[in-house]
Amino acid sequence: MKLIRPLWRYRLRDTVARWIALTIIMAMLTALAFNALFVQLAGVWAYPPLAETGLLEKSSAIVHMIEASEPAQRPRLAAAVSSERLGVTWQQERQGLYLPPVDDPEYGTGSEAIRALLQPPMRHIEAYQPSDWPGPDGRYALLVQLTDQSWLMFSSASRSWGLEEGTRNLIVIVLVLISTGLVALIATRRLAKPLQQFAQGARRFAVDFRAPPIEPVGPHEIRQAILAFNAMQAQLQHFIKDRTQMLAAISHDLRTPLTRMRLRGEFIEDEDQQQRLFRDVDEMQAMINSALEFFRDDARLEQATQFDLAELLQTLVDDYRDQSIPIVFSGPPRLVYCGRPLGLKRVMTNLLDNALKYGAEPVILLEQGPDQLRVRVLDRGPGIPSQALEQVFTPFFRLESSRNKSTGGVGLGLSSARAIVREHGGELRLFNRAGGGLEARVELPL
Repeated sequence: MKLIRPLWRYRLRDTVARWIALTIIMAMLTALAFNALFVQLAGVWAYPPLAETGLLEKSSAIVHMIEASEPAQRPRLAAAVSSERLGVTWQQERQGLYLPPVDDPEYGTGSEAIRALLQPPMRHIEAYQPSDWPGPDGRYALLVQLTDQSWLMFSSASRSWGLEEGTRNLIVIVLVLISTGLVALIATRRLAKPLQQFAQGARRFAVDFRAPPIEPVGPHEIRQAILAFNAMQAQLQHFIKDRTQMLAAISHDLRTPLTRMRLRGEFIEDEDQQQRLFRDVDEMQAMINSALEFFRDDARLEQATQFDLAELLQTLVDDYRDQSIPIVFSGPPRLVYCGRPLGLKRVMTNLLDNALKYGAEPVILLEQGPDQLRVRVLDRGPGIPSQALEQVFTPFFRLESSRNKSTGGVGLGLSSARAIVREHGGELRLFNRAGGGLEARVELPL
């Protein structure tokens, strides 16, 4: 008994396997229901009761006319009153009419109306349905015995919707496909919606590591995957927070011994050695300040939002022009992007400052593709050795030959810029330009 209860609960659990099985079953049942409905409607339309075909009303007048004529004229009169929808045949003997064999052909149900129209009413009347005839050429037939014991037969074809058999089969197939597609669409939307929310939450976390956890919805397997992702997200957030606090604390604590070193340097009598010590202390102080600014970057605490990236870049260009620094900008007049504008502004400012410090003719290009946008910052200058294009992103790394370190910072600018771009799910790379110069390319996903 204890084993049965867990198994029963597992079967009732909302799982992907359960939804797939229910989708198949519901699609089959819906297809059968549509098919049965079509067949029922087609049957009522194509094979109505004989009293509703209009054959009885037409036959009464013809019977009286044929009976009033001479037997020799009756075949010609029957042919004259026949039409495409109603066939009239007169025969002296019943055997010449080629009727299908049925157990009880006499027309009984609903015959009061036709017997009242045919005087005298006590006539032998037989009726045949389309299903009584062998083969696909079934038709309605009404057989009336005249007063001289001869026979008059009225026949009318069934309607069959006015379509060929292949067309009717095609309609049935289309109805089956529509019903199956509707059921599959409803079921797949029930499964796809939680997956879409999962994917959106994962992309949101790639852009903003402080994003809230994803709500666990959907079948059991998808909920378990969302819960596992939320646990991983919480661990990463905790790790990043602890690492940032630790490194910021270390950088802050280094200020105290540097201050003591500077105070003690005041007592050095050798002025040359004293200046060397002060330069080293100042350089270390600058590195610590940059590290603290890097770890306590307010741009990383910024919430992602919709903003006009083209307008942001144009504002930067205008700020440089106000300082009499011409920068060429090329791109669309408006480009809405979801990200952190303060962080991306810091990235672009860093790249433009590098282009101005180490090169000339700065240009910024904004390009939009089908699935990503690209910002390219170009300059004309010495460039970077190809073997160092990736190494310059290492924290505190500075080139000694191609770029003058006395005019630069401490080597955290590009590291910070790449970190911000990657937090947006993008990438920052450097390329040497033909003819001299550097290209900094920022690629951001849309």
